[in-house]
Amino acid sequence: MMRIPSWYCIGMLMWTGAAAAAQGQSALPTRVALGAQQAPLARSEPAAPATLHGVVTDASGKPLPGVFVSALGSDSAFAVSDDEGRFTFRELSPGEYLLRARLRGYLQQRERVVQVSAGGQRAPALHLTRSLEAGVVTASVGGGGTTTVAEPGEDEDQHGHDEVAWRLRHARRSVLKEAGQAIEGLGEESSYGGSLASLSRAVGTPARLASAFFAELPLSAQIHLLTTASFERPEDLFSSATTAPHGVAYLSVEAPGASGQWTVRGALTQGDLSSWLLAGSYVKQGPAAHLYEVGLSYGIQRYLGANGEALAAIRDGGRNVGVMYAYDDWTVSPHLEVGYGAKYARYDYLEEPWLLSPRVSVAVRPSMRDSLRLRGTVSHREIAPGAEEFMPPSFGPWLPPERTFSHVSRASFRPEQHDYLELAMEREWAGGVTVGVRGFTERVDDQLVTLFGVDDSQRGLGHYQVGSAGDYAANGWGVSVRRDVGSHVTATVDYSRARAEWQRVSADAETLALLATSVLREDEAIHDLTASVQGVVAPTATRVLVIYKVNSGFAQQLAEVDPSSGVRFDVQVNQALPFMNFTSGRWEMLVAVSNLFREDLAELSTYDELMVVRPPKRVVGGVTVRF
Repeated sequence: MMRIPSWYCIGMLMWTGAAAAAQGQSALPTRVALGAQQAPLARSEPAAPATLHGVVTDASGKPLPGVFVSALGSDSAFAVSDDEGRFTFRELSPGEYLLRARLRGYLQQRERVVQVSAGGQRAPALHLTRSLEAGVVTASVGGGGTTTVAEPGEDEDQHGHDEVAWRLRHARRSVLKEAGQAIEGLGEESSYGGSLASLSRAVGTPARLASAFFAELPLSAQIHLLTTASFERPEDLFSSATTAPHGVAYLSVEAPGASGQWTVRGALTQGDLSSWLLAGSYVKQGPAAHLYEVGLSYGIQRYLGANGEALAAIRDGGRNVGVMYAYDDWTVSPHLEVGYGAKYARYDYLEEPWLLSPRVSVAVRPSMRDSLRLRGTVSHREIAPGAEEFMPPSFGPWLPPERTFSHVSRASFRPEQHDYLELAMEREWAGGVTVGVRGFTERVDDQLVTLFGVDDSQRGLGHYQVGSAGDYAANGWGVSVRRDVGSHVTATVDYSRARAEWQRVSADAETLALLATSVLREDEAIHDLTASVQGVVAPTATRVLVIYKVNSGFAQQLAEVDPSSGVRFDVQVNQALPFMNFTSGRWEMLVAVSNLFREDLAELSTYDELMVVRPPKRVVGGVTVRF
């Protein structure tokens, strides 16, 4: 059971009472970032004050309402034109955007590429013309050979619009039809001509519906063609000490709608480690009382290499992981917001494969005239060893499983159990500065340990070992400061201090003492300072993300070395390639270098990143096409 200090309970009761008495005039913004559990570092977005507006007309200049307009560039934005054909995109990141307009029965004359800068600006008018398929050629009934053109919707249920239906309608009519005689055995309603019409509907209608569905569905997509490799020192990139670079193909398809957005993502890599990931999600869009997100993912890892330890650890040559999740942000009143949800996962390499991770949070805004927000969060996480190889990241390059792992003492894999309670407050001040303060307590059973190359540096880049350091309880506090620097850059600094008390040493302690004794801890204080910068260079449409983490308790490689201060980092650069926009797609170049093992800093225990010994640096490069 978690040991929760009394001041946490008192604080939670006070906040619950304030929430019950709160009455207000406007809704709380969703997903308020407070403390480490809300990922102020990894998920904060740069300021985006740019606004783009325009109008959609037909060939004669008449405004067209109900047109779906998309803007693809640094961001993906969508709007629907009003009765006067006008549309508006707000909060766009500066840069180049490709504008597209879609309306059933119409074609866009020309796709527009516009440069969006800070402030508001007008887009060139978008012109649509009627599609050639809007009219349907039908045969006259009188047999005179004349034809008429039917407008869309006319006789829609009686005539198919594909080639097969057209040929059936223009085929020579039999004397049986002219005499009005029915074909024997088909009944009065199934004469020769009637059977042709039925066949036309049977063949034409499904094909027409399918083609219309995909033609009118407002889809946008991204294709990433990447190459990734791992190294320890920069000079290793030019030697055999690095892992062999391998390619990764990634595809993302989004289908936005009026009430929410569907997203499907997939990634594939081949080599001695062949693997793929597939994920789908649906996100409800506001304004609404319930803003929910549901999704699932499935990943497979198969190893065909020569590493005997990896072959022995992987059952039947492969591993399979499936995850389902659902979260909801419920705005009860303008002063009160409740978040709840859970993640349910199955790891086939665990003895007990099913893991459940629920989470509940309560956010209170005491006064609508003040930006002060209070939040309480309670969560339980069950983390499988090697889970980071199968879980889609919340940001950054999306890579399928590319490393193998085994147990350090050849025992069964044990998941980490993480119970967490946090109380936090956040307030915005003058000058675009947001300050947050939090207090937290946590209890962890079977804290995970990850070892890279402690006995074989060559193998360690593509294979690692996992184990358990034992159980501990920790209490601590933290302070975060976030500021918008200019109109395109957001900087965040987060400091935390935790006091940990170790309560049980795991069964892996004897083996870990021989490989990296610094993962076996005693009671200690941990200091962490993490800084991040996110920004967009407007003239060149360059997006930059830098995360720099300094901590006093990183585990060391050698057995005789105690934990010490160290640095981990993540740098990502996306550069638009304007000279490549010779098609309807938008091209970008991606370069990323990181030695952070855990990708989502928002849901980590105090020791999750600290217990990763000798993590290699990973470099990712390639191109991205958005269309």
